[in-house]
Amino acid sequence: MQWQPHLNWQQAQQRAHLIRLIRDFFQRRNVIEVETPLLSQGTITDVYLDAFSCRYDFLAEQPNLNFYLQTSPEFAMKRLLASGYQSIFQICKAFRDEPHGSHHNPEFTMLEWYRVGFSQHDLIEEVGELLCSVLAVDGWHCYSYQEVFIEVLDLDPLTVELEKLKRLLTEREMLSDWLANSDDLDTLLQFTFTELIEPNIGLDKPCFVYNFPASQASLAQINKTDPRVAERFECYYRGLELVNGFHELTDADEQRARFEADNCKREQQGLPTRPLDERFLAALADGLPDCSGVALGVDRLIMLALEQSKISQVLTFDIERA
Repeated sequence: MQWQPHLNWQQAQQRAHLIRLIRDFFQRRNVIEVETPLLSQGTITDVYLDAFSCRYDFLAEQPNLNFYLQTSPEFAMKRLLASGYQSIFQICKAFRDEPHGSHHNPEFTMLEWYRVGFSQHDLIEEVGELLCSVLAVDGWHCYSYQEVFIEVLDLDPLTVELEKLKRLLTEREMLSDWLANSDDLDTLLQFTFTELIEPNIGLDKPCFVYNFPASQASLAQINKTDPRVAERFECYYRGLELVNGFHELTDADEQRARFEADNCKREQQGLPTRPLDERFLAALADGLPDCSGVALGVDRLIMLALEQSKISQVLTFDIERA
């Protein structure tokens, strides 16, 4: 049994310096740091994410209540925005119940921020500036989801049929049984993006991909020009997904319908349904200002800045030594 940290003293000082750079970046822009709870009575319904849960027995009106560790501080931060807060950021712990590996630890550090009045492209610009500052890179690339599929695979993801996508994966010897048996286009698109596109973008500079299919962006506004896509973006650099951002959905009824659709899909796939975060939905109903928000994996960012290949190398103790 090893008790020593992965991160040595010199690296710990480098990590602390990088986090100070992030805080200084937001201080110069008058974006205010906040804190929100790690535990919540509601959680995400996303089919592709799972939250850790625990019980709390001491609420008088609701004994034996399940709480969930946050997968991100998004819902709580949007409640602050709906209450009158302006642009805010948070550096906090987040938790996802999924396998650990070289790029993921179930407990990790997340930077999340919201900019009132920003479009997704305004926020892409700001994220790019932060990455240039922390990683000392010169600029970034930017493509729509449709453009990057066409450029890398000569395939339009917004019109492609399921069988054509399966043929492509068969040609690349990647169509395993679970994919061959799937009739969900988004599942195959996400697999194709992860396996065939991500390794080919962001090699020299960070690469932003925006306007994901509407079915893959349950918290984003639908694009007014092309309703097939939603105003969601991600950023990739040297094989790592760093960023996930949205021009935020503000319609409470639409958000509830999307959460319920997620839970229906969970039932169809034999997964447990999740309780909706009713306080978050009530905040949306009261009025969320027009804003864009983004989540950034701090540990992955530090991996890149310190030129490390495993997330454990930038943590004091990963899940195996926790």
